[in-house]
Amino acid sequence: MSHIPKRRRGIYLLPNLFTTAALFAGFYAIVAAVQDRYTVAAIAIFVAMVLDNLDGRIARMTNTSSDFGAQYDSLADMVSFGIAPALLMFQWALAGMADLGWVPAKLGWLAAFVYAAAAALRLARFNTQVGHADKRFFQGLPSPPAAALMAGMVWAFHSFGISGQQVLWLAFLITVSAGVLMVSNVLYYSFKDIDFKGRVPFVVLLAVVLIVVLISIDPPKTLFAAAFCYGVSGPALMAWRRWQRVRRRDWTG
Repeated sequence: MSHIPKRRRGIYLLPNLFTTAALFAGFYAIVAAVQDRYTVAAIAIFVAMVLDNLDGRIARMTNTSSDFGAQYDSLADMVSFGIAPALLMFQWALAGMADLGWVPAKLGWLAAFVYAAAAALRLARFNTQVGHADKRFFQGLPSPPAAALMAGMVWAFHSFGISGQQVLWLAFLITVSAGVLMVSNVLYYSFKDIDFKGRVPFVVLLAVVLIVVLISIDPPKTLFAAAFCYGVSGPALMAWRRWQRVRRRDWTG
């Protein structure tokens, strides 16, 4: 009789602990948003982003990557970067559109749903493209930066003393735009081709120190500005490439 190797059961503990912590942060953000604790909810979403980044790196460093971990991470991302930001934005601003009439009221919750559905579609598309897409770029705005844009707006405007009721249509525009960009074909730089183990110019270290200082001085405004700039970078890069193609065509024509 031929010996059939037994299939190893169980899951890797360390990376999935970080994924569970990220899921908890996303769930806590939902609870805080429902209780109108908007700053706490926004901070929880950013904490989930840090933990989500760590679980993948730890899995690669310890050689504990698995299909289970990848699927679990995707489901946790849906909660932390899909449902939580949509509910936070709805509670902070979009729910107030009901005061403007029944049509704006519908648009408010539809915008939140568009964002949540787009996050699910973005994660599903990412899972099917693993190993096939160009690692230098993401197709569509990744869900963590999209969540940072949503949570960052709430946190930054709340720190200014501006309520969601005062910026209803801006919140609506940001929510829908983030959702559309997630499912678009716009390319975003992934930073995955940067060699963190190799040597870098001294100015790079200075830039990192400057970023850390800016975040520590005023976290809500700095994080929102960074998320906004990254969100705009995709369409800006696409427009630049099209302009370059038109320019080359004019030169050759």
